[in-house]
Amino acid sequence: MADKTPARQVAEYVKHIQAGRIPACKWLQRAVERYDRDRRDAGQLGFAFDQKAAERVAIFFLRFLKHSKGEWAGQTFRLEPWELFMIWNLFGWKRKSDGLRRFRTAYIEVARKAGKSTLLAGIGLYLLVADNEPGAEIYTAATMRDQARITHSEATRMVQMSAALRSKVAIFKNNLSVASTASKYVPLGADADTLDGLNVHGAIVDELHAHKTRNMWDVLDTATAARRQPLQIAITTAGYDRNSVCWELHDYLEKILDGVIQDETFFGVIYTLNPDDDWQDEGVWIKANPNLGVSVKIDDLRRKATRVAELPSSLNAFLRLHMNLWTQAETRWIPAEAWAACGGTVDAEELRARRCFGGLDLSSTTDVTAWVMCFPPEVEGEKFKFLFRFFVPQENVARRVRRDRVPYDVWIRQGFVVATPGNVVDYHYVIEQIRQDALTYDIHEVAFDRWGAAKIMTELQNDGLTVVPFGQGFASMSPPSKEFEKLVVSHGLEHGGNPVMAWMVSNAMARRDPADNIKPDKGRSTDRIDGVVAAIMALDRAERNSEFESVYETRGILVF
Repeated sequence: MADKTPARQVAEYVKHIQAGRIPACKWLQRAVERYDRDRRDAGQLGFAFDQKAAERVAIFFLRFLKHSKGEWAGQTFRLEPWELFMIWNLFGWKRKSDGLRRFRTAYIEVARKAGKSTLLAGIGLYLLVADNEPGAEIYTAATMRDQARITHSEATRMVQMSAALRSKVAIFKNNLSVASTASKYVPLGADADTLDGLNVHGAIVDELHAHKTRNMWDVLDTATAARRQPLQIAITTAGYDRNSVCWELHDYLEKILDGVIQDETFFGVIYTLNPDDDWQDEGVWIKANPNLGVSVKIDDLRRKATRVAELPSSLNAFLRLHMNLWTQAETRWIPAEAWAACGGTVDAEELRARRCFGGLDLSSTTDVTAWVMCFPPEVEGEKFKFLFRFFVPQENVARRVRRDRVPYDVWIRQGFVVATPGNVVDYHYVIEQIRQDALTYDIHEVAFDRWGAAKIMTELQNDGLTVVPFGQGFASMSPPSKEFEKLVVSHGLEHGGNPVMAWMVSNAMARRDPADNIKPDKGRSTDRIDGVVAAIMALDRAERNSEFESVYETRGILVF
């Protein structure tokens, strides 16, 4: 479509969506229906489509903007059909009453790697130099100013690569300015010292889902009041917080496209899968990835989809980031059937004098304390084996059974849990158990959570054991957590069917940070996961001290 006029490209894109030749989700279909309706009923709605105005923006991209990174570096910025459809709507529709732009707010939701930052940078530059707005103030906004600089830096590079733009736009640190119109284009973060005094002509918000509060969005919105035709745009990947301003706009747009709400100043489109789509079907991937085959590579999506099958905790991240589906912050981590399949046979006697590494999660004195030993393979092809010890305060058992409906009393009778006298865990019992295990097994290291463990660790150290503090943040927990998950899915470990550990595994959620690191979490549950945490700490020490090459050295840390 590159050699066709912008008007022809948009017309064909709309036609292909309507005919089903381009797979599209419900919301893109509705956005196209809205465009068709508006073209048909524009007069009654009080609007007119200014094709020359829309073409002017498309030509601006083609004549003055170039890509600065990757395989397209130095090439002319040719808008893809889905990008052109957005530009066409935002800048083509005018109010008949005064000839000013119809749409003042836009919400675009699309999977990652769609070239959002590059597109936003181009829109910002158009608003700065070509929108005929004296004293225009353009802002790229993000949760942190450093994040906002990503889009702004792209705009700066575009100016540097264009002789025409360089002649008009002065480049200062974090500031693009046009002296002749007293206009500026700057990055803005929610961490700025003050957000007062803004007079916004253009506000571009990248990854709105990352905003924990609505403050930035509201400040920008209220700062447009003095402008004739301001434009506030959010382009984002789906999130998971349904109490956020991002979800509020997502929901608002859905209602507009469904015809429930009528807001002729709000434009938007969502690129995602339909509820009945199978995310494993490559034929539907384009619905969430309109740049599939351009900036989004099919081989990369295939590779990530394959990893999802191997590591279930990565599913939500894959669905959110690459299929643009709203998910939960937490996801059930280890499937029960996968854990059960790793039962195997763990004979405590056969493990005598064998190298092992321990993990100790003391938790609260009134809760469960977990002591876990991990026995790494001694020959190629052998599996990791685990032994578990759990401790609870005796006086709390009956109440816990009634309140939590967890059979601690049964587990105590069966020998899976030790009940220590009193209403708190008696750490002397824990220390004595570790001492006995040290006489039976070749314990090389004991990893422990720094919180509240100083005294017991000192005693163990005095006994000659090597103790290693272990952080509970993402940096420390993510690599062994991913390795633990991989071992479960690939049946690379055996746990002997310990029922307490099976219960704790069923309680564990996988919490992710923005960098896609994971760690076990209870989510909103009050149920315990102490054994899971202790097992992961023990596994980490075993991997780092393996007689074979460490998995972290041979394969590196898993990243999705």
